[in-house]
Amino acid sequence: MRLVANCILILVLLALTTSCTNMVPRKNLPYPLTNETFGDPVKVVTIPLPIIATSPNEGLIYGALTAFLLHDAKDEVSTLLAPQINQNQNFGTTVSVYGSFFPSPDRNWEVNLSQSTKVNHDYGLKIRDNTFLEKKLLLNGHLFVFTDGSARFFGFQSDSSPENESNYADEEIGFNFVVGYKLTDHLQVIFGERFKDVSIGQGAVKSVPFIRDKFTESEVPGINGFTVHAQKIGLVYSTMDSLDMPTRGVYGKLSFENSSKFLGSTDGYNHYEVEVKGYYPLKDARYITVGRLAYNQTLGSNVPFLERSILGGETTLRGYGRNRFIDSSYLLCNIEERIRLFRWAVFNVNTDWEIAPFIDLGSVMKNILEASPNAFQFNPGIGFRAVVRPNIVGRVDIGFGSEGPSVFVGLGYPF
Repeated sequence: MRLVANCILILVLLALTTSCTNMVPRKNLPYPLTNETFGDPVKVVTIPLPIIATSPNEGLIYGALTAFLLHDAKDEVSTLLAPQINQNQNFGTTVSVYGSFFPSPDRNWEVNLSQSTKVNHDYGLKIRDNTFLEKKLLLNGHLFVFTDGSARFFGFQSDSSPENESNYADEEIGFNFVVGYKLTDHLQVIFGERFKDVSIGQGAVKSVPFIRDKFTESEVPGINGFTVHAQKIGLVYSTMDSLDMPTRGVYGKLSFENSSKFLGSTDGYNHYEVEVKGYYPLKDARYITVGRLAYNQTLGSNVPFLERSILGGETTLRGYGRNRFIDSSYLLCNIEERIRLFRWAVFNVNTDWEIAPFIDLGSVMKNILEASPNAFQFNPGIGFRAVVRPNIVGRVDIGFGSEGPSVFVGLGYPF
C-alpha cells in the first residue's frame, strides 16, 4: 500500500514538472482529432508520464506514455490520445496507442492498438452513438481482436483453490452490437447481437501450469476453443444524469441472452442478468454514495468455461485477478463512497481529485438457492481518481482479498 501511494505521488510530481501547453492550428489536427466543436488554434496539453502498474494476473508493468489532451472551444477535453511503451517479464515490450474521441455529448469512439513482443496483442474499436431518431435510438458497438497471455483458471465454484491455478492465452476475435430504443424518458428496450471465436493457446506465464496440463475438456468445457453467436433482449430503466459520469439517479437492467447451436454457437445455453445501481449525492455532489447489486445466471449442460458467470477483476471483485471465480451464477454487491477532495487545475486541465473507499462482496454458485454465506468473498479497498469532466476518469483501485492485495489502473469508473 505504501509503495503504491508513493508511486502515485511520484507520478503527480513528475507530471507537474514536465507537462506543457501548446496552441496548434486546427488544420494540423485533422478529423477525428478535432471537429467543428474546436476553436482555432486548438489548445493541446501534453503530459509525459511514467507507467507503474501491477495486477495479480499480469504482474509488474513499467514504462512510459505521453497523453495528449485536446480541448474544444468550451475548454473541455474532447480528444485524448495516449501512445505508450512498457515492459513486462511475461510479455516483453508492448507498444500501444489509445484514443478516445468525443465529437459531441451524444457520440464517442474509443480505439486501442497494442502489440507485444511475446503472445499479447489487443486491437479494438468501440462506438457509442445516441444521435439517431431525435436521440431515442442508442447504438453501442465493439469490434475486437486480442490475445491475453496472462489469463488464469482455478476451477469452478467459490472454493476453487489457488493450488489449482493454471495459465493460458485467451485468443478472441468478434463483435458485440447493442441497439437501445427509448420507450419513455427513462425506459429503454435493448436488442443485442454478439459473436466471438475463442481459441485457447499457450500462456505467457511460464511459472504457472498450462490449463490443459491440469484439466481436460470433459472437466472444463471450452478449453479446446469454442464459438459464440448469441442474441440478447432486455429492459433498462435509468434516471442517471450522465452515462459516463453519473452523480445522481437510479439504473436498473433486466436482460436475457440465448446462444444457439442452430446459429453457429458451439453449445446452446442461456444467460439471465439483473442489475441495479444507485447514485446518491450530498453537499453539491462532493460526496456520492454509489451502490450496485447484480445477479447473473447461466443455464446449459455444456457451457464453455469463459461463458459462465464470472467474478474477479477491476469491475467486480477488486481484491482478485480477472476471472478468479467461475460457476453457473453469481451474486455481487459493490458499495463505494466517491469523495471529492479538491478541484485543481493541473497541466492546465481542470481536474477533480477523488478518493473512494469501497467494499466488494460476491460469490459464484450453482444457483441463488444454493448461495451460502460462508462462500462470499469480502474485499475492502480504496480508490484514487482524477476526473476531467465531462468525459475522462483515470483511476487506481487497490482491493484486499483473502489471497493478498490487487492493484488495478485504468480509465472510467468501475460501475
